[in-house]
Amino acid sequence: MCDAPANESVGWRDPGFIHDGVMGNLKKGVKYYYQVGSDSKGWSAIHSFMTRNGDLDETIAFMFGDMGAATPYTTFIRTQDESLSTVKWILRDIEALGDKPAFVSHIGDISYARGYAWIWDQFFTQIESIASRVPYHVCIGNHEYDWPLQPWKPDWSMYIYGKDGGGECGVPYSLRFNMPGNSSELTGTRAPATRNLYYSFDMGSVHFVYLSTETNFLEGSRQYGFIKHDLESVNRTKTPFVVVQGHRPMYTTSNEIRDAPMREKMLKHLEPLFVKNNVTLALWGHVHRYERFCPLSNFTCGSMGKNGLNWKGYPVHVVIGMAGQDWQPIWEPRPDHTDLPIFPQPERSIYRGGEFGYTRLVATKEKLTLSYIGNHDGKVHDVVEILASGEVLNAGVSRDIVDSEISQAETTYDHGVESTFSLFVKGASILVLGAFLGYVLGFILHARKGALSRNTWTPVKSEET
Repeated sequence: MCDAPANESVGWRDPGFIHDGVMGNLKKGVKYYYQVGSDSKGWSAIHSFMTRNGDLDETIAFMFGDMGAATPYTTFIRTQDESLSTVKWILRDIEALGDKPAFVSHIGDISYARGYAWIWDQFFTQIESIASRVPYHVCIGNHEYDWPLQPWKPDWSMYIYGKDGGGECGVPYSLRFNMPGNSSELTGTRAPATRNLYYSFDMGSVHFVYLSTETNFLEGSRQYGFIKHDLESVNRTKTPFVVVQGHRPMYTTSNEIRDAPMREKMLKHLEPLFVKNNVTLALWGHVHRYERFCPLSNFTCGSMGKNGLNWKGYPVHVVIGMAGQDWQPIWEPRPDHTDLPIFPQPERSIYRGGEFGYTRLVATKEKLTLSYIGNHDGKVHDVVEILASGEVLNAGVSRDIVDSEISQAETTYDHGVESTFSLFVKGASILVLGAFLGYVLGFILHARKGALSRNTWTPVKSEET
């Protein structure tokens, strides 16, 4: 590999042989059973998976970034204990699907091995219950790739691309995963080229695009050419929704100062492509929080389109790097008081939180729904619904709830006079009750004080020793 500790002996474990098995001539929407192993070395348990059915409109995916792996013991590098809960809840959702096809999307910072090969083994053991049942798609993050001598490192990225990859330079990532397409970049060393950088595919009613924020994405690069051509070629009749995914976010209200130059380049080179080609969702990791934005173009919100009123369809950006890594930056403080722990939430940030979890995407030809599931209870904490037209239906709750709240507000308005009088009576009653309880409590305390003053006390000592 390319740098320490990946090319040193500490923490090294020989990965042995990596076998790729190819199954051909699979039928659509059929459940297949399989085993892995040999007669001489033994066989695995029997696993099964459902093949994708291109004739169906429904799309189901479980999406997150920055998960990592946990170990049942203390080790010399930091591991991610919360990743166990993420795996547990996703497995619950997959089992509930029965025979419906689905897939997982892990958008960078995958195992956090950072040069210690045995962590990759631990990670794959941890996700086996999921990855043996559904496709496990990935894109590259800084902790799989970045090293001091990486070939693309423009001046503005001097403090962005560092040693986060632990010298792996994408080698384990490239050899342990096989994603669609043939994208690759030379490392400039004896290490093999980095693969699985950018690609796309259709599933049901959604076209998914994966990109690399760690290699050249500027206009004129091969990756930019791929993204441009791919987005312009989408058949919106077949796949009315387009979801783009990458590791470092284009938008965040987390105080990620170091990545600011990269976000500026992404806004300049990539956002115009997203807006022009009506990208539905842009999903990002890297920031270890969940944050959903309004439909955005150059920091300007399009309308959320509540109740069918005026709306403007821009891409909805969502940061989903909350799957396991527990290091959290602060939110952006007030510009004029950066020393105070006050973090106002900008209007463009619709929902943000620090709880671990993952997102679940469900789409048909008519509507796409993205839900944020929290790890502490396995329940939905935020949801956004987007129509095929690009209209965003809500700001975090279902349309039925929104309509119910509007109806309730109208009822309150109709009975406004009566409600005001009722509140006045209730308030006066509470004041009278409070005064009475205060009098009783004061009487009791006064009586106890008098009783104590009449007691005689025996000192335990008469002077300091």
